[in-house]
Amino acid sequence: MKRTLSAVEARKKLGEILEGVYYRGDEVVIERAGKPMAVVIPARLYENIERTRRRFWELVEASWEKNKDVPFKVIQAEVDEAVKEVRRERRRQSAK
Repeated sequence: MKRTLSAVEARKKLGEILEGVYYRGDEVVIERAGKPMAVVIPARLYENIERTRRRFWELVEASWEKNKDVPFKVIQAEVDEAVKEVRRERRRQSAK
């Protein structure tokens, strides 16, 4: 269950929040003056997010390394063509 609590309420109910997050997979947004300040999520979800983030940066770094000697204009032209192809494919899919 996703819910939002004020910081004061979260402080009073920390034990309850932790149990809900751990046992039910709750996600709790903690606000101060109506502004989201933090989110309490299950540790397994956080670990998945971290794993995904690490993998993303590994792919970015591998791409940088692979393309370090390729001129920017060549990379830009390839990216532009890839974007056009995706847009053509989406138009084809939406026309069906």
